[in-house]
Order: sequence, then structure tokens, then C-alpha cells
Amino acid sequence: MSSLDKPTDHPTTQDARGVPHVQGADSRSVTEAALFEAFGGVRGMVETTVPGLVFVAVYTVKRDIHFAAIAALGLSLVLGLARLVRKDTLKHAFSGVFGVAFGAVFAMMSGDAKNFYLPGMLYSLGLAVAYIVSSIAGYPLMGLILGPVFKENLSWRTRNPGRKVAYTKASWAWGLILLAKSAVLFPLYWWGDVTQLGWVKVALGIPPMLLSVYLTWIFLSKAPPPIDVFAEMEAAEAAEREAEATAR
Repeated sequence: MSSLDKPTDHPTTQDARGVPHVQGADSRSVTEAALFEAFGGVRGMVETTVPGLVFVAVYTVKRDIHFAAIAALGLSLVLGLARLVRKDTLKHAFSGVFGVAFGAVFAMMSGDAKNFYLPGMLYSLGLAVAYIVSSIAGYPLMGLILGPVFKENLSWRTRNPGRKVAYTKASWAWGLILLAKSAVLFPLYWWGDVTQLGWVKVALGIPPMLLSVYLTWIFLSKAPPPIDVFAEMEAAEAAEREAEATAR
């Protein structure tokens, strides 16, 4: 089980109805920690950008697709192994290596260096659509991603409408930012050369994600605290055991 799968421990309190919430004073810090955990932090952003930088730099110098792809994949493997050695979140290690490997194989098989970036571009476009469609459907993707991290699961949908609004706004922000990124990259893929595409894609790697994470933090920091459904289940189990003991 990766750290993303484990609920994050944080202080809770109860409202007048006995519903566990994260303590207000810790809400902002918990939100920040959860976002960094879910999206890999600054290190995760760098790890998703550097292999592409290596690919375009090596290809610009050598003009060899295979050499550039192998260099990028080798770096991605080293970064992934470093995460494994440090026992960091496995999700980010595997997703980074898999993404670079897919792009490297696609570029080498097609003989077109621009195709190194195409899988990632298609993934970003698909993710943008998923964020927007899920928001329209009432199941904002950001809530599905962060709900388990905040130990609230899907309680935000029916029991905490303020957080549903925040997750919806955050999902729209991610969707629109990724769409804007795609609107820049795909014309370069169709009509530009690999060097232009590569450098622009590297430049658009970290800033849009930082903006998306920042907006998500703003929306969630202003939202009501999450309902700790794990604490609720533990309290219900304790009450049930106490009732059974009393019955005996």
C-alpha cells in the first residue's frame, strides 16, 4: 500500500452533532500536506519535467531519437529507483517511469521524435476532459482524489456541501488550465518541430501545475473542514463493543 492509499493522520474535533472534523487551526496545514502528498510535491513535478528536458537537449545535439529516448528513460529509472530506496510513494515512481517509457517506445517505433511527447499530451488532454465532465456530473475528480487523503471519502457529496463546491471549483481550475496547456502544445505538435515542442513542453511542465495546486489550496482552505469518516467508524465500533459488553 502506498502512502497515498493510507489515510493521513491529523487532529480532529467534533461539532455539536458529534461529527468528527479536522480542527480549524490545522485545516490549512492539513490541506497543504494532502496536496503535496497527492501530487508528489515539488520533487514530483521536477521528476515529470526533467526527462523531457533531457530528451529535447540530447536530441537537439545528437539528432538521434534512440539515444535521446534511452537517455530520458535511463534518467527516469534512476529517479524512480531513488524513490524506492527512500521508500517514498510508489505511485509517483511507477507513473513517472511508465510515462517516459511509453513516450520513448512510441518515438522509437514511429521514427518521429515529436511522438516522445504525444502520450503525455494525450494524457493531459484526457485528464482535462475528465476534470470538467466529472464536475458537470456532480462527482468532481478532485474530490475523488483527495477525499481518501482527508479521511472523508465521499462524505463531501451529501454531508458537506461546502467542500463539494470547493472540489468542483478546483476540478474546473485543473480542467481549464490543462485545456489551455493542450491548446498551446497540440498546434506545435502538428506544425512545429521537435525542438520547439520539446522546449515549450518543458516550460509548461511545472508552472501550470503549481497554479492548479495553488488554486486548489485556496478553494479548500476556505471550505468547511472535512468530516473524518474513519473516526466516525471507529467511534461506532467502540460504541457497539461497549453496548455488547454492557449487555453481558
